[in-house]
Amino acid sequence: MQPRTPLLLCVLLSQVLLLTSAEDLDCTPGFQQKVFHINQPAQFIEDQAVLNLTFSDCEGNSKVHYEVSSPYFKVNHDGSLVALKNVTAVGKTLFVHARSPHAEDMAELVIVGGKDIQGSLQDIFKFARTSPVPRQKRSIVVSPILIPENQRQPFPRDVGKVVDSDRPEGSRFRLTGKGVDQEPKGIFRINENTGSVSVTRTLDREAIATYQLFVETTDVNGKTLEGPVPLEVIVIDQNDNRPIFREGPYIGHVMEGSPTGTTVMRMTAFDADDPATDNALLRYNIRQQTPDKPSPNMFYIDPEKGDIVTVVSPALLDRETLENPKYELIIEAQDMAGLDVGLTGTATATIMIDDKNDHSPKFTKKEFQATVEEGAVGFIVNLTVEDKDDPATGAWRAAYTIINGNPGQSFEIHTNPQTNEGMLSVVKPLDYEISAFHTLLIKVENEDPLVPDVSYGPSSTATVHITVLDVNEGPVFYPDPMTVTRQENISVGSVLLTVNATDPDSLQHQTIRYSIYKDPAGWLNINPINGTVDTTAVLDRESPFVHNSVYTALFLAIDSGNPPATGTGTLLITLEDVNDNAPVIYPTVAEVCDDAKNLSVVILGASDKDLHPNTDPFKFEIHKQAVPDKVWKISKINNTHALVSLLQNLNKANYHLPIVVTDSGKPPMTNITDLRVQVCSCKNSKVDCNAAGTLHFSATSVLLVSLFSLACL
Repeated sequence: MQPRTPLLLCVLLSQVLLLTSAEDLDCTPGFQQKVFHINQPAQFIEDQAVLNLTFSDCEGNSKVHYEVSSPYFKVNHDGSLVALKNVTAVGKTLFVHARSPHAEDMAELVIVGGKDIQGSLQDIFKFARTSPVPRQKRSIVVSPILIPENQRQPFPRDVGKVVDSDRPEGSRFRLTGKGVDQEPKGIFRINENTGSVSVTRTLDREAIATYQLFVETTDVNGKTLEGPVPLEVIVIDQNDNRPIFREGPYIGHVMEGSPTGTTVMRMTAFDADDPATDNALLRYNIRQQTPDKPSPNMFYIDPEKGDIVTVVSPALLDRETLENPKYELIIEAQDMAGLDVGLTGTATATIMIDDKNDHSPKFTKKEFQATVEEGAVGFIVNLTVEDKDDPATGAWRAAYTIINGNPGQSFEIHTNPQTNEGMLSVVKPLDYEISAFHTLLIKVENEDPLVPDVSYGPSSTATVHITVLDVNEGPVFYPDPMTVTRQENISVGSVLLTVNATDPDSLQHQTIRYSIYKDPAGWLNINPINGTVDTTAVLDRESPFVHNSVYTALFLAIDSGNPPATGTGTLLITLEDVNDNAPVIYPTVAEVCDDAKNLSVVILGASDKDLHPNTDPFKFEIHKQAVPDKVWKISKINNTHALVSLLQNLNKANYHLPIVVTDSGKPPMTNITDLRVQVCSCKNSKVDCNAAGTLHFSATSVLLVSLFSLACL
C-alpha cells in the first residue's frame, strides 16, 4: 500500500537515510580501536593524559558521554583519558563506555603489570541498572533496522547492514532468530560475506511488529567467533486498517424530558494500526439520524471520546409526541485524526427514548353500569381507561382500587394485563331481598409513581352502578343440619320433629311443600304440608345404616315458584342404646383327648352388639338340668371369657354342652348355646376323632390354642 500522508513519507525518507548511513563503510560507529595496552607506571599523574581514545557516532559526536570503570580517571570530550589524582594501583583492566543518541560502544584498557582491585563492574558503573551490562570486546556493529509494512515486489531487498571492523579473514556472518531459522522462517537473511541484511517478503505490522534477531561471526567450520549480537527489526506502520466497531449491537436509552447534554451512550471503535501514530487516532461523527424529526440534530457525539449526548431541549424529548421513540444513528469513526485521507468505519447506534410516568390514567367515562343475578358470582363489567405512556412499562399498567361501596367485600377488581381494563367481579353472592342496587366508587393509578409535576385528577375515579336481578331461590332449612335424639325401638308412628324451611324470596309469598330425599333404611315419613317427621318402622341402633349411633336422612323443601326452587336439609338422629341383643359365645366346637392329663377343654369368649352397660361383664354357666354336675366345669377368667374343663376323662365320643351366657343390661338378656366337644383317641402322636365326628384337631393343638387365648386376655 502506498503511503497516504506526509508523515509516512517523512518516516520512509528517514529510513532511507538510516539505511544509507549504515551502508556507508567510510564511517563505522563506535571506538576505532577496541583494546589498548599500557604499562603500569610507578604512578598515574593527576591531569596527565594516559592515552587518546577515538570514538565516532558518525553524526558529529555532538552529545557523546564517556564513563570509566575506575573512579580515578575521566575521558575528556576530545577522547583523552586523564587521571583525576595521583594514583598507583588501579587494577589490571579499565573499561571506557561511550554513548550518544546515535551510537554506543565499549573499549578495554589492559594495564600490563597492574594488580587486581576489589569491586564488580555493576558497582563501578552507575548506569548498570538502566544500560546493558558492559560488553566484552566486540567488533560487530549493528543498528536497528526499520522496514515499512506492505512493501511491494521486488524481493528480496536489502534493508540494512552489519559491520565487523575486526572480522578475521575467511569468517562469515550468521543470522538467527524468529523470522530466520524460527517460525515464521525465511523472512530475513544475511549475506555471509558482506553482512547485508535483506527481507524476502511483505511484512504486516499488525501480525508481528518487531523481530528480535541475532548476528554472529563464524569460522569456515561454523564455530562462533564473536556474538551473538542482538539485531532489532522494527516494522513501520502504514494506515492499512479501517476502524472497526467490535462491541455491537449498540443500544442506548435516555429518559424522555432529559436535560440538554445528557449522556446516552459511548461508541468505541478499534483500529489495528499502531496506536502511537495517527493511523490509529480516531475521530467520531454522526453521519445520519433516522427519523430526522422533530430535529435533524437530536444528538451530538464527542469526536474524541465517542460519547453521544442530547442536544435538544427537554420539551422535544417528549415520548408521547414523537413519531417514533426509537432513533437510529449512523456513527462514523475515521482514523488519521479525522483527516480526509483517513480510513473510515461505521456502525449503527439505536437510541430508545424511555417513558416516564408523566401521564395519569383516565377513565373513558365517569359512570359504568352492570347487572348481576342474585346468588351468582363472577365477572360483571370491564372498566376502560386511557393512558398515553408506554404500554410496556409500569407507567402505563393500571392498578384499580374500590374505595367506597364495598363494606361486605362482595366485589373485587383486577387488571387485564393485555388491555389494561379493570375487570370487576362479584366474589360473594348478592341478595336481592337485602339490596337490589349497589354503587361502587373506583380509582385507578399506575404501578409506577407519577413524576412530581403530574397528579391524579377527577378522571382517575369512576362510579359503577350495579343492579341485582331477583331470582327464585330455593327454601332454606333452619337449622341445618337438624338434630334429634331418641331411643332405639321406639314405637312405630312416633313423632321425631317438625322441620322448618323458609323461602328467601320474601316478596313473592310462595308456599312450601316437603318430601323425603334420602331415607336409607326406610324408617321415616314427612308431612308435605307442615313438615312433621314420624317413624314408619322400628329404629335399630345396630342397623348397618347407622354409623356411630347416628342415622342420617335428607329432606327437600320445594317452593311454588315457576320454575319451582328446591332446598335440601339434613336430619341427624342420634339413637340411644336399648338392651335388645343377647350375647353370643365363641367358639362353639372344641376337642380333647380321651387320656389327656390336662383336662382343660376350651376358653370361651362372649360378644354383644349393644353398648355398655348392656354388655359385659358376662356371666357364664352350664345348663345344669341337661348335664351331670360331676363331669364338666366352667370357670370365669375375666369379664368376657371363661374356661371349660373336664373333671374326669371321657370315652371317645361327641358331647353337647349347653352354655348359658348373660349380659349386664337391665333387664339382662340371656342366650343358651350348645358347645360341641369331641373326645378323640390320641395314641402315638396320632389323633383319631372318626368315631367322635368329622373334626380332626390334635390334643396338643387344642391345648395350645386354649393357652394362647388365655394369655392374650
